[in-house]
Amino acid sequence: MAKEPKQRREDAAPEFADRLVAINRVSKTVKGGKRFGFAALVVVGDQKGRVGFGKGKAKEVPEAIRKATEQAKRNMIRVPLREGRTLHHDIEGRHGAGKVVMRTAPTGTGIIAGGPMRAVFEMLGIQDVVAKSIGSQNPYNMIRATLDGLQKEMSPRMVAQRRGKKVGDILRSKDEAPAAEAAEA
Repeated sequence: MAKEPKQRREDAAPEFADRLVAINRVSKTVKGGKRFGFAALVVVGDQKGRVGFGKGKAKEVPEAIRKATEQAKRNMIRVPLREGRTLHHDIEGRHGAGKVVMRTAPTGTGIIAGGPMRAVFEMLGIQDVVAKSIGSQNPYNMIRATLDGLQKEMSPRMVAQRRGKKVGDILRSKDEAPAAEAAEA
């Protein structure tokens, strides 16, 4: 009977992957010398369209990472992915002085992105994307700008629902536009 609660606990909590993005050592000078503390930045995701980030501070590195991971699990967002591998459309994200540009990519491109952005894409489960960070190189601002852009992404289903149309009408309208121009000419 001791095995049952353990199995229930595993079923209840979905498995998340986490990635340590940055660790920062900070010091405070006191009368007896210096006191060191650590700040950790962690990205957590299920690699199926959910991702979150967190930061934690503590006197020791493992404790800071644990705090950051817990915060990241609480602050997760869902992002719609096309075919489970790339974005539906190109997006820009901003946070402070940080700006990121993310573009959809064909199959086989891979993740072309810098450090903190790469961690977000890997934890999100994106396999093909081209991204560029413009402005701030601070990892905190880069991650926040990336998540800002990802929150703006809309799937064809979301657009259709907002407009009160069917998904086929939304997708068809792009394909029919060149055909209509050719018929007129």
